[in-house]
Amino acid sequence: MHDPVGAFVPGITAEAEPLSAGVLSGLDFAIKDLFDVAGVATSYGHPEWARTHGLAMATAPVVLALLQAGARLRGKTKTVELAYGLTGENAWHGTPTNPAAPDRFPGGSSCGSAAAVAAGLVDFALGSDTGGSVRIPASYCGLFGIRPSYGVLSLAGACGLAPSFDTVGWFARDAATLERVGQVLLPGGATGGLSTLLKVEDAWMNAEPAVATALIPALEKLESACGRALTITLVPEGLEHLYHAFRCLQAQEAWATLGRWVEAVKPEFGPGVQQRFDAAKVQPIAAALHGRELRKLHQARMASLLGGGNVLVYPTSPCAAPKLDASADELQRVRDGTLGVTAITGMAGLCEVTIPVTRVGGAPVGLSLVAAHGRDRALLALTCRAAHIFGMDE
Repeated sequence: MHDPVGAFVPGITAEAEPLSAGVLSGLDFAIKDLFDVAGVATSYGHPEWARTHGLAMATAPVVLALLQAGARLRGKTKTVELAYGLTGENAWHGTPTNPAAPDRFPGGSSCGSAAAVAAGLVDFALGSDTGGSVRIPASYCGLFGIRPSYGVLSLAGACGLAPSFDTVGWFARDAATLERVGQVLLPGGATGGLSTLLKVEDAWMNAEPAVATALIPALEKLESACGRALTITLVPEGLEHLYHAFRCLQAQEAWATLGRWVEAVKPEFGPGVQQRFDAAKVQPIAAALHGRELRKLHQARMASLLGGGNVLVYPTSPCAAPKLDASADELQRVRDGTLGVTAITGMAGLCEVTIPVTRVGGAPVGLSLVAAHGRDRALLALTCRAAHIFGMDE
């Protein structure tokens, strides 16, 4: 396949024809290079992983479900090394071009999947989302993206990072395709529509002023159709505390999951990844224990707040994609500001969709809608309705 944006993993061919006709007949898709395809190497963003793990014995069930529904697999897409990064950089395979803003990062860690969809190379693509790895690339590349409720989709045959956060997600250029994939992958879940919009003031205040201002017209359009949004403060402790709790829990789990391999193989990592593993190795147990307590509190709050069908609405990312020449300090600031917002959903295991509603400085920014755990299908239906309100289905 011609790959002008460098979305696919070089040297790995992973194509498969549909196994039968179905809901996804006529659609092409790609998968992040952490999902297994039988007889094909999974490199997990690093050549040493492929070398030390050999060829996959079986195809991941989530991939098989798509093939059985009539879709055609076109290949494996790049990811940040071991999926432990937010910008989309990969020192070994190359960083994909962001088709929506070529002078900016595509976002990670599902960078190749986002780039492939944004460039029109496939109709949809699978990614994974631990701390924002579908939602942020979707926002940066001007796509629809979903992080489903935690635990509703199988991660068998997929490489793990932080198992209590890892989820399967996917990208599409339109809401109808996003929902069409959900018809295949998602369980039935709760019935009934979603109700009141809740404007999360914490996240709006965390966003850069230009981003918040640019997203207000989209919120107002939603309000005109769905009713006035109620403004709430979601995390009284502050988003920075939620971010710190997430970071500590993710680090502990990442080291428990991957530390033995990192220590044994001693792979060379690109910018930032080695530092994250070094920090994870010495993560204090007390910090993770505190993180678990805050997560329990946050989960209880969210269950109470969203149980009646309410929907959170806020900027997916506090900023547009950083430019390729951004300094390491600037990228760290983006990471810190972003993960506090993405942790809202990640720490509670909720479903979240991002919608590409506008641009700032020539780059896309997304608006997120979040519903209670298990309300994934209802959230996708609301996303299709929102796309119609925004005139995106014309």
